[in-house]
Amino acid sequence: MGMALPNRPALAGLTRIASGKIRDLYAVGENMAGESLLLVASDYVSAFDWVLPTPIPNKGRILTQLSRWWFEQLPEDIPHHLITADVAEYPAELRPHADALRGRSMLCRRLDMAPVECTARGYLAGSGLADYQATGAICGISLPPGLEEGSRFSEPLFTPATKAPLGEHDENISYGQVVDMVGEKLAAELRQLTLMLYSWAHGVAGERGFVLADTKFEFGRDAAGRLVLADEVFTPDSSRFWRIADWQPGKPQIPFDKQYLRNWLVSPESGWDRHSGQPPPPLPDPVVQGIRATYLQAYQQLTGQTFDG
Repeated sequence: MGMALPNRPALAGLTRIASGKIRDLYAVGENMAGESLLLVASDYVSAFDWVLPTPIPNKGRILTQLSRWWFEQLPEDIPHHLITADVAEYPAELRPHADALRGRSMLCRRLDMAPVECTARGYLAGSGLADYQATGAICGISLPPGLEEGSRFSEPLFTPATKAPLGEHDENISYGQVVDMVGEKLAAELRQLTLMLYSWAHGVAGERGFVLADTKFEFGRDAAGRLVLADEVFTPDSSRFWRIADWQPGKPQIPFDKQYLRNWLVSPESGWDRHSGQPPPPLPDPVVQGIRATYLQAYQQLTGQTFDG
């Protein structure tokens, strides 16, 4: 299935080298293979492998500032790709776009990206729940019978997926398939770092009243050969957050993440059949405001800060 992205005009005078569902990537410096890249987050949101046509006001800024906060909290021994998100520190070539970039962009190190989406799951939900109900396992990991939606695992699971082309679906794969793709050494590093980061962030989120049910990471090698955390981290787009006070296994949880949108899309109110091959409908204003409020609450409760912008 192909996907037409909403029109996101390129920044004049800069070289856009890639566009994902939500973000655009620009080369920085005269040499296209320079050491840094600019990541710019749009206000669009994706679900079920579609980019919705309706932007969510300030969503790109909310998620960028939340990622920036998490990067600043990381243990010192975890390298990450963020150089700066302060436009005043950007190279001169980016300064004409300061107003457009402020709050929604990150200057990042260029990495050799691992071709695996690294997901950690501490609770049964989402595609993991569907896989468990169908097979009793997730990504080849057999689980005890009788688990319910929202059940906590005895220990977090490393459940990797392929990085699908734009408009196609990421497929859950086994650890053995990761070994086949990248070799035993890198596969072991990816699993260890994914589970360590998840456990650390689960504790941080818990101190702030949230369950971090699952999350996904992307990693790449830097010029020194270190495995570096990349992309966005621990946002409502890449993670599943529930309030601890509301968490109750055996029923759908109240989401503080993209699940809010997914729930609306599969409801009778949307009138959309996700299996029809047709794009989702535009979002009505109450749903737009609901998504924004959900993301804002996650940001403000996690960081303890009021969103500026």
